[in-house]
Amino acid sequence: MALTLTSPAFAHLGRIPDRHAAAGADLSPPLLFAGVPAGAASLALVCDDPDAVSGVFDHFVLYNLSPATPGLPEGLPAVPRHADGSLSGLNGWGRLGYAGPQPPSGVHRYVFTLYALDAVLDLPPGAAKRDILRAAKGHILASATLIGRYGRE
Repeated sequence: MALTLTSPAFAHLGRIPDRHAAAGADLSPPLLFAGVPAGAASLALVCDDPDAVSGVFDHFVLYNLSPATPGLPEGLPAVPRHADGSLSGLNGWGRLGYAGPQPPSGVHRYVFTLYALDAVLDLPPGAAKRDILRAAKGHILASATLIGRYGRE
């Protein structure tokens, strides 16, 4: 079974609900994981906007999740270390936690990528996406992507 990433809040390429946007409740969406490969020691999740005017903008970074984690609940708190041991990274505003969509114009894509890794990353809370991807290089067993869309259509 291949690694999968889905959300009960929106379909792949579907519209992200307002409650998960900056203009709404700004809650991280619920996410479901399946098909984590044997040998995975941790999971990492990033969400970015490749359509941002200034270049790719990071909206959510989470790492060192247990490979047994079935997913994430809605509204994950913006704390450095979660009760399950997973760590929050910095979003594009330099803050921990989820930062919902708020495109200035048009419709943007929000790409959630889940990585299954054969190692636990030796990084402190608050690492940036670039640091996580650098540390994960050579340790990625599988990845899955979920894309949501948000903006003025």
